[in-house]
Amino acid sequence: MTTASPISVQLYTVRDAIAADLPGTLQRIADLGYTQVEPYAFVDRVDEYAEALPAAGLTAPSAHVGLIGKDLEPIFAAATRLGVGTIIDPHIDETRWVTREDVEAIAAELGGIADAAAAHDLTIGYHNHAFELENLIDGTPALEVFAAALPAIQRAAPSLSPATIGVLYGTALYVVNIAGIAPVLGITDGEINAGPRKAAERWAIHVLQAVVTALVAERLAAGSEAD
Repeated sequence: MTTASPISVQLYTVRDAIAADLPGTLQRIADLGYTQVEPYAFVDRVDEYAEALPAAGLTAPSAHVGLIGKDLEPIFAAATRLGVGTIIDPHIDETRWVTREDVEAIAAELGGIADAAAAHDLTIGYHNHAFELENLIDGTPALEVFAAALPAIQRAAPSLSPATIGVLYGTALYVVNIAGIAPVLGITDGEINAGPRKAAERWAIHVLQAVVTALVAERLAAGSEAD
């Protein structure tokens, strides 16, 4: 039997088994030594999950479901009932990651959803894919444009120095690049195989780039004011 681990099993990866036998699949996962899972499309099956999770000795600290354009209250209620703390939006259509206006709109929408979720003691995240990094907006990956436009970053900016913003933004961007915008990491094989030294180098590069960008932006802004 595998040693119990805080790693969650994303249930979407066993969706066929879940569709056929939710309680049995959860019990099989528990028998393998896991203690946590991440449900998907859980609102319609909340009654089943509410019964089957504790029966198998499992918890669900996170779950994923589409959020933008959805009725949020049933989602928040189901998450709260299951003990979920973080809800991840698994996908936003690729066509919305092409222009700055669309990407900033996504950030504003998710930011508003995050504010609404906070009233329920819930955190919101986004599961990124390759296309958010591959799509460039004025030479900048769409995912970076998204991270910079998040309301939480915008609210923090006036009270922080450019260097501090750079460190925080660079660190957040590194996490976003391998996971999402919440403290739930979807670690890939590439990140695991890279090892701690390479991972540290990647983090340092993100932070350095962000700090330099923030400092240059401050200098340019100061120059414009002087003119």
